[in-house]
Amino acid sequence: MIQVTPSLAIDEREIHFDFVRASGPGGQNVNKVSTAVRLRFDILACSALPEDVRARLRSLAGRRVGGDGVLSIEARRFRTQGANRQDAIERFVRLLRQAVEKPRARRTTKPSQASRMRRLEAKRRRGQAKQARRPLGPTDD
Repeated sequence: MIQVTPSLAIDEREIHFDFVRASGPGGQNVNKVSTAVRLRFDILACSALPEDVRARLRSLAGRRVGGDGVLSIEARRFRTQGANRQDAIERFVRLLRQAVEKPRARRTTKPSQASRMRRLEAKRRRGQAKQARRPLGPTDD
C-alpha cells in the first residue's frame, strides 16, 4: 500500500509499470537497458478514490490522462531503472496529494469606494496627458 494521506492509501497492484529505453545520459547502456519508467494508473477503476478527488485528479493531470481514464507518468531523469521508478511514484503521490486538497471557495468581493475613485482619477489623468499631446486645432490668425 502506498500511503498518500492518513485517510487515503493506494494498493500497489493498481499501479502498473512499463520499462522502455530512454534517450539522454547513460553512455553505451542507453542502447541496451530499459531505464525509463512509465507509471500507469486507472483513475476510473480505483475504488479507493472518492468521486471528488477523482475529478480533481483528472483535471490536475491534464494531458497525462488518456481518453480511457488512465493516468500516465513518465520518468527518465535518472540513469537507473530503480531511481526512475521511485521518481515516478513520488510524482504520482505528489499529484494525488494535490488532488486530495479541496480548493478554497472564492468569495466574491466588491472594489472599495476609494479604489474606484483612484481608478477614475488615474483614467482622468491619463486622458488629460493624451489630450495635451494632440495638435492644436486651426486658429483664426
